Amino acid sequence: MPLTFDMPFEQLHTYQGINPRPADFDSFWDKSLAEMHSIQPQVELIPADFQVPGVECMHLYFTGMNGSRIHAKFLRPKHISSPCPAILFFHGYACDSGDWSEKLAYVAQGFVVAAMDCRGQGGDSEDRGSVQGNTLHGHIIRGLEDALSGHPEKLLYRQIFLDTAQLAKIIMGMPEVDSARVYATGWSQGGALTVACAALEPRIKRAAPVYPFLSEYKRVWNMDYAKDAYLELKEYFRRFDPQHKREDAIFEQLGYIDIQHLASRIRSEVLWGIGLMDTICPPSSQFAAYNKISSPKSMVVFPDFSHEGLPGLNDQIMQFFLN
Repeated sequence: MPLTFDMPFEQLHTYQGINPRPADFDSFWDKSLAEMHSIQPQVELIPADFQVPGVECMHLYFTGMNGSRIHAKFLRPKHISSPCPAILFFHGYACDSGDWSEKLAYVAQGFVVAAMDCRGQGGDSEDRGSVQGNTLHGHIIRGLEDALSGHPEKLLYRQIFLDTAQLAKIIMGMPEVDSARVYATGWSQGGALTVACAALEPRIKRAAPVYPFLSEYKRVWNMDYAKDAYLELKEYFRRFDPQHKREDAIFEQLGYIDIQHLASRIRSEVLWGIGLMDTICPPSSQFAAYNKISSPKSMVVFPDFSHEGLPGLNDQIMQFFLN
């Protein structure tokens, strides 16, 4: 099986990662979840301009961490006779929740659908959080100066991860939704958020992440793959720590938002898609998280593909959620 730039395929299956895990990682996320659960989400549903027969299309807004109003596209069948399954969609880095029409295939199968816009990125969610230091080009490093000063709760991806769990909680609480059949999926950043959502909301029944981002920062750095989506790591060091005097501390703080350390919390069944030629989210960075999942799991491997469309995988994911 070809693998030319990372490590042998057999070795990937036992790889456990090198990015530090903060000593208080579990208590950090337990406290974070307690804070999230204390928030009154003030859910608002507003009919969208886009409408099609047999489907209700609405803008869903809720209050997330730091008082930010988070937006998701929300679709449901117009005629619901019994609680429906639901699927949560999470999008790629700097993008948005996509077109309404992309979600209709799931609604046609009787699903309620919610597709979240990540705060501060390409959609309609807002980010009211304020942080020290730069906000240059990146969400991974947003709040890093605060974290290095003893306040990792300011890391932006902490808030985004919690937004996914809060959305899941809201959807599970809707009377038209069967809370025992709520699923999550996404590609790249969306794959990372799928992992985070399933970890922080253990009632997620099935999760289908595809080549997740936000895992094994130090491995990505050591491979010299801090480019593309991870470029902000290199920019941060060049501008704010050019001699790497704080390198160990930086990677330890990034450990709070490293999905490999959340993966052991997952209780859902997992279907994971990967391209072995992925130079944006290297396979080892993905396996570091995948190998820590103890619930039922399987990996769909595309040996010759990189960070791109994976033929037939969307169909497999739909079948995974339908069965």
